[in-house]
Amino acid sequence: MLLTPPGAFKAPGGPTSQGGRCLSGQGGPICSDVVKDRPNLTLAVKRLVRDVAGRVPEFSHIKASRVLVVAGEARRASRATIRPAHFGITRRRIASAGGAVKPLVRIKGRKILYIITLRPLWFVGSSQKERLATVLHELYHASNRFDGTLHGGRRHSRLPLRKYNRRVGKLLDRYLSQASPEVLAPFAYQGEVRVRMWLEGPGSFHEEEYGGRKVYTEQQLYYGLAVMRGARPARRGGGGRGRRGTLS
Repeated sequence: MLLTPPGAFKAPGGPTSQGGRCLSGQGGPICSDVVKDRPNLTLAVKRLVRDVAGRVPEFSHIKASRVLVVAGEARRASRATIRPAHFGITRRRIASAGGAVKPLVRIKGRKILYIITLRPLWFVGSSQKERLATVLHELYHASNRFDGTLHGGRRHSRLPLRKYNRRVGKLLDRYLSQASPEVLAPFAYQGEVRVRMWLEGPGSFHEEEYGGRKVYTEQQLYYGLAVMRGARPARRGGGGRGRRGTLS
């Protein structure tokens, strides 16, 4: 459940003093000032990525500075998704000569190679361990070359989801046996948190008439609010399919 915090009415356009941004609302321009005492989940996930890379050899190629973490809209029953910067065939932003071109995302002057989008189910309806597992699940899709492409052998079309999640589960258990409690604590939080969101995000690069920006930077991002709540108790006799980005 993603929320935009209430704020003073101001002209839309520029960022606010506390990390928010002025948006055009239905009742007029609204400036969404973010309260500083709310936990910064974007920063928490980045710290997790960096810590995992330093403790688990299978993730040692991951560079947190090249990973952008944002909150996004629901996508089926997914808790999160990862978007690579490059096409697997060319390992570049362009698919082929005269083909589709992915937009460039650059944050603080650094080219972003992967974008992890946290979906509403990650915030509402997940346990602490499920949130951690989801982040590792998405990171495990990244190529070992960490070149902005996905690992060909770890696509769900080649590696069944249950088998993939078992691998991720073993990696997570190994990480949890040595992880710092301070790094893990934010993922058990209940309440409102700050998280980066797109003010204007990259569109589909498959469309020939793509009219979005060629370059996206922090100017197209802002800090909004998301509500974190734990998973609801499972219904009796309820089965259901495993969700992408979770442990089965």
